[in-house]
Amino acid sequence: MINTNSHMNNLSLDILSGQTILVTGSSRGIGRAIALELAIFGAEVVVNYMHSRNDADEIVAAIHGIGGKAYALQANVAVEQEVENLITTIVNRSGHIDVLVNNAGITHDKLLVRMKTDEWQSVIDLNLSGVFFCTRAAGRFMLKRRKGRIVNITSVVGLTGNVGQANYAAAKAGVIGLTRSAAKEFASRGITVNAVAPGFIKTDMTQNLNLSNVQTAIPLGILGNPEHIAGAVRFLASDYAASYITGQVLRVDGGLSMG
Repeated sequence: MINTNSHMNNLSLDILSGQTILVTGSSRGIGRAIALELAIFGAEVVVNYMHSRNDADEIVAAIHGIGGKAYALQANVAVEQEVENLITTIVNRSGHIDVLVNNAGITHDKLLVRMKTDEWQSVIDLNLSGVFFCTRAAGRFMLKRRKGRIVNITSVVGLTGNVGQANYAAAKAGVIGLTRSAAKEFASRGITVNAVAPGFIKTDMTQNLNLSNVQTAIPLGILGNPEHIAGAVRFLASDYAASYITGQVLRVDGGLSMG
C-alpha cells in the first residue's frame, strides 16, 4: 500500500497544476513514488506499466483518493510502435504532454564473461532504447509547443560502473549521454532535459541484495528511499524552480559517488 502520511491528506500545492506528466514504469518502486509526488503537486499523471495492471490501478486509485488526477496506460517502452501509440493516446486524451519522466528499467545482473546476449540486449533495449523512443516521441510535441521538461532516471552505476552490471551500467551511461545531447538539441525551444542518478535505493529491485557494505560506504550512512528520488524529479519538472537548468545529472546517493 502507498503511504501518503509524509505528504498530506488533501492537495494544497499546485506548482504542477494543469500539466500532464508521463512517468514510465510507474506501477512500482521509484516510479510509483514519483507518480504520487507529482500528483500531490497538482499534475495529471499518466501511470505507465508493462505487466502490473493491478499495481497501476492501485496507484491511480491512491492519487484519486487524495484529490489528484491520474490514469493508467499500458506500453512496453522498449517497443517503438507501442511508445508512439502511448504518446499519441496521451496527447489525444489530455491535449498535451508537458513532462516526460523516463523511469522504466530492469536489471539482469551477471559477470560480463557469463552474461548471455539476451541478458545484455534486454537491458539495453528497455533502459536505453526505451528512453530514446519516449524522448523522440514526446519531444516532437514539446518542440511544436516550445514547452516541456524531460527527466531521465539514470544511476550512479552509469557514472562509476559496477561488478556484475556491465549491461545496466552501459545503459545508464548511455542515458547520460542521451540526456546531454537532447538538452543541446531542445534548448532553443525552451525545453530542458536533465537526469537524476539514484544511488542505492530501498525498492523491490534491491531487497534481495546484501547492501551492508554499501551502506557503510555512503557518507550519510543510510540507504535512500524512493521519495528522495521523487523530490528531485519534482524539482527538475517544475516550470520555474529548474527552468535554467538543463543537461545536468543530479546525483541523489547520500554522497556515495562524491569525488
